[in-house]
Amino acid sequence: MNKRLNSEKSGSFPRFGRRRSKRELETGSFKLKGLNPKVCGKNQNPVELFWKSDLNHDQILEKVVQFIEKLASGQDKSKAPEIPNFVESFLKMVESRIATYEQSEASAKLGFNEEYTSFFEAVSCLSKIVNTLDEFPFDSATTSCFNRAGSVHHRAMLLSEYQFLALLDISKRNCNVTVDSKTPKTPKQSFFNSNQETDRCVKPEYDSGTGIVFPYFPPQSVANMNQVALAMISAGYEEECFIVYSGLRLKALDFEFSNQGYENVNMEDFQSMDWESLEGEIDNWIHIVKYCTTNLFSVERKLCNSVFPEHSLIAQKLFCDLATSLTIRLLNFPNAIVLIKQYSAEKLFKFLDIYETLRDLTSSLGSELSALDLISETSETQRRVGEAAVTIFCQLENSIKSDNGRIPVASGAVHPLTRYTMNYLKYACEYKDTLELVFQQHYETEGSTRRKVQKQESKNAIEDNDRIPKTSHFSVKLMLVMDLLDAKIEMKSKFYRDPALRYIFLMNNGRYILQKIKGSTDIDEIMGPSWSGKRTSDLRQYHKNYQRETWRKVLQCLNHEGLQTNGKVSKAILKGRFKNFNTLFDEIHKTQSIWMVSDEQLKSELRVSISAVVIPAYRSFLGRFKSHFDSGKKAEKYIKYQPEDIEGLIDKLFEGNMTSMGRRRHKKET
Repeated sequence: MNKRLNSEKSGSFPRFGRRRSKRELETGSFKLKGLNPKVCGKNQNPVELFWKSDLNHDQILEKVVQFIEKLASGQDKSKAPEIPNFVESFLKMVESRIATYEQSEASAKLGFNEEYTSFFEAVSCLSKIVNTLDEFPFDSATTSCFNRAGSVHHRAMLLSEYQFLALLDISKRNCNVTVDSKTPKTPKQSFFNSNQETDRCVKPEYDSGTGIVFPYFPPQSVANMNQVALAMISAGYEEECFIVYSGLRLKALDFEFSNQGYENVNMEDFQSMDWESLEGEIDNWIHIVKYCTTNLFSVERKLCNSVFPEHSLIAQKLFCDLATSLTIRLLNFPNAIVLIKQYSAEKLFKFLDIYETLRDLTSSLGSELSALDLISETSETQRRVGEAAVTIFCQLENSIKSDNGRIPVASGAVHPLTRYTMNYLKYACEYKDTLELVFQQHYETEGSTRRKVQKQESKNAIEDNDRIPKTSHFSVKLMLVMDLLDAKIEMKSKFYRDPALRYIFLMNNGRYILQKIKGSTDIDEIMGPSWSGKRTSDLRQYHKNYQRETWRKVLQCLNHEGLQTNGKVSKAILKGRFKNFNTLFDEIHKTQSIWMVSDEQLKSELRVSISAVVIPAYRSFLGRFKSHFDSGKKAEKYIKYQPEDIEGLIDKLFEGNMTSMGRRRHKKET
């Protein structure tokens, strides 16, 4: 065929002329040659002018179609066919109107109507003439017809390329689009691609079934694109069609990225950025990715499918190419983030946000074969972020292990390490499903050796705790953290010289841990009822130990035994008992009023239990031996408190009140 076209006998036109370069097609930098723009009026449709000027075009087109069908079905292909005169008339007519179209400055605003549809029918006939004649031997008439049809057809395709570019190019449109309320809000309102045949804005289409915003083009523009694309593909100009489509859609998507405030990653900026600023960058990145997954990709896929409905594989390929270009840009950000080695435990949650965002991004890419490489790349980035999250979570273990401070917390209050760890675990469990997936992937990546170590860790985690073994790697890690915290708090309690304060410290921390676990369904399920039951039992034992250490000597002062000498109550011994009771009680009240029990229920339980053993004993002792003192100042010297006074002072214990202690000390000094 090419030999025929290039031979001296083939006529003056090469096959289809010069094809446009990729650069010209992507940017639309080429111009159609024109002779006189005044041929068409400013707003007059040249194709419409063509068809209206020739009243017999339907008859001519019908004859051409019949001629093509005759050649394709029953014509003897061993000899050159006879070319009817109406074919030449048809070619001259189409060529003349294409020339008129080329001269028109209004080509970018070409209307699409029935006449335009007829124009593409004529172009389709041109394509069929070229393809059909190529199957026959060539004589001079056939060669001339073949070359003229090919030349006219090529010019028609150039017009189609130009029209396709005009339909797709958003840079020549300035039209704001109202965004659906379901679309993620952005710092800058999007006006993404409202390309129409006219300069008036058209309200975007909404899919009532999915709620997807479709702000790119009005339905008629999409239908027109489909008509042009179908004609180009049918004529063998699919490469030009795809280059124009991909180039302009990528340009539009790049514009939308900029409109959303997204910029390319600069690793040097990341390295010098403080964490607070980096958190803001992470939030911006998550926003643009969610915008892509909830809107941009869905809309772009829909556009591809609408422009190329007859070629689903082509639509998939074009969408995947566009999605790949955007996604690679998006992946540069997390790939840079994971290179920052200054991990600290509190950074975990932003890394998990990134991980979940990448998971959603992978889901939005679909499952087509053409997207497998992109999905693999996205999954690999997700895995790297997951590995970073595992490393960060392990920093929590390290922070517990490395907390070797020997200064006890004032007043026996909850240790900062306890508060930090429990709040950290509570927030971490809000990502429980994600963390389980992260740790599962981590151990699968680490291989069998690491799994053996993890298996031993799991065994150690359930040892001595009567827990049900968990299959979740994250559950095992959480249990190990709890065991580390328990051991660390037990170690720190030994820094208190006062045994009673040591038990207050253990009760405070134990109660805080237990309440946090009961307040988190996820942690409670992981730790199990046996663990909670054991910790509750430990708290009761701490309570008993506290009472024994603090109030044992006080209660010994109120013992009725040992007060008699020669069968009579010894006043000296009795006075000593009251005096010792007053001294011990004053010291306990002075000391333990500044001790801190922050949990109101625990504080109430302690006071009630103290009152239950001290007040009845004191009331009984006072009632039995008060009569041995003469009324007056001598009795008040030894009987300092009434039972009601004792109860009131007990109710002031564990308030962490330094003021009352200071007042008493100041009064004594004055």
